[in-house]
Amino acid sequence: MTELDARLRAAADLMVPEAREHGGRHEYDGRIQDLSPEGVRAGLARLGQGEAPADPYDAAHLEVFEEAFRVQYGELGLHRKNPLIHASNLDLACYDREYAPEAERAAAKAAHLARWPEAVDMAIASLDEVSAPVARATLGAVRGLAAGITDPAALAAHARLVEHVAHAAEHGPADASLGAPALARLMGASEGLEVDLGALAARADAERDRLMARLAESCRRLGRDGDPLDVARDLVKQHPDADGVIEAARAGTEAAIAFTREKDLVPFHDGECRVGLAPESRRWAMAMMSWNAPGEPEGPSWYYITPPEPTWSRQEQDEWLEVFSDTTLPAINVHEVAPGHFSHGRALRHVSSDVRRLLLSSSFAEGWAHYGEELCVEQGFQDGDPRFEIGVWLEALIRVTRLACAIGVHTGQMTVEEGARRFESDTHLAGPAALSEARRATFDPTYGRYTWGKLLIMDLRERAKGRSLKEFHTAMLELGSPPLGLLDRIL
Repeated sequence: MTELDARLRAAADLMVPEAREHGGRHEYDGRIQDLSPEGVRAGLARLGQGEAPADPYDAAHLEVFEEAFRVQYGELGLHRKNPLIHASNLDLACYDREYAPEAERAAAKAAHLARWPEAVDMAIASLDEVSAPVARATLGAVRGLAAGITDPAALAAHARLVEHVAHAAEHGPADASLGAPALARLMGASEGLEVDLGALAARADAERDRLMARLAESCRRLGRDGDPLDVARDLVKQHPDADGVIEAARAGTEAAIAFTREKDLVPFHDGECRVGLAPESRRWAMAMMSWNAPGEPEGPSWYYITPPEPTWSRQEQDEWLEVFSDTTLPAINVHEVAPGHFSHGRALRHVSSDVRRLLLSSSFAEGWAHYGEELCVEQGFQDGDPRFEIGVWLEALIRVTRLACAIGVHTGQMTVEEGARRFESDTHLAGPAALSEARRATFDPTYGRYTWGKLLIMDLRERAKGRSLKEFHTAMLELGSPPLGLLDRIL
């Protein structure tokens, strides 16, 4: 692993949890990011100092991230508004994967845990603008950080953070919206683009209509009449039981990797992907990929699955398991594994510079994995089984509704409750699941990134028609996880 130059190090210092876990920069093991008001100001002041990378693309990529940090922390002060930024600073699940000997990882985890009191002091000093909706939506994740922790000092510090967020949930401002200019600035700066929210909302509506038509077509091919969303709500009731979820995901992973290799959809087909139970502190996520990061020695990636808790009611367990239905789990597998995140992670290990290995656009990463789902439909995965297609369209409808809801909530055109009704009308979700998705808009204002990234990749593919799929995919992935505004450099 090469040493980072001073200019790239300044950027990495403003994204310590991501650099450590997703970039594999384990010099940050046992360390926390300085998220105090003074620390953030000092970190921003160090940005942009020193020589730009010699490669023109790398220079532009780094400049996008530097501007994004200035907007996120400087202009918008998101470290003052969002407890999850501080929760990431405390998160210890990054030490669970076997990137180094167990004793070394245990020592790093202990050193990190010892700094929890300091990290909580920083969080409480910074979190002075948390709205009540954001606090209520993130409180469960903040509480979950303490799962499995026994150290008294760390637990006492954690309790102070929980109390601070709980107070904001009761007494914080009622309005969680950023406002249209701030949302456009946040999305645009992060991707090196100018963003027209009105045009993007209109495109989200058009994409919803396209997906609804595809869903109806696939339901007809399955021989199911009636409202397509009602058909989907019936199909997702067919799922493995709690004990069978991980095995079903394991079989699906093997199938997705084999298909991606057979069709030669990505530049690299190497590496090992294991499937297992999510670490305790991350079981708020139903499924996620933790890849063998670019800065690490060769090792396994992990596709984590979270079955329902045995203490839940039967209804709660069944609702959770619908996510892993026979219809939707195959789409999740290709998203998380191949040609999605696992394949992307393998490509990152081969890119040419530290900038490309470390500075990862989440809109490209999620857009690529989401694009991979529809790519598999196009290429005939599972022999064109309409149920696989239906699963892809259902996942896509959730993602495009996130984009519409984020724009609506943060421009003041939609309340969270109206967002929940949008999820109920435009997806197969209902009740608490629809409300949970709408609430996510309050603390994750860019969660439309899945659809946004997918649409721009599809636009670029249309412009690159003279290239084979393999050439097109390789050219994009050679840029790492590029900001969306730099994607057309491959042309």
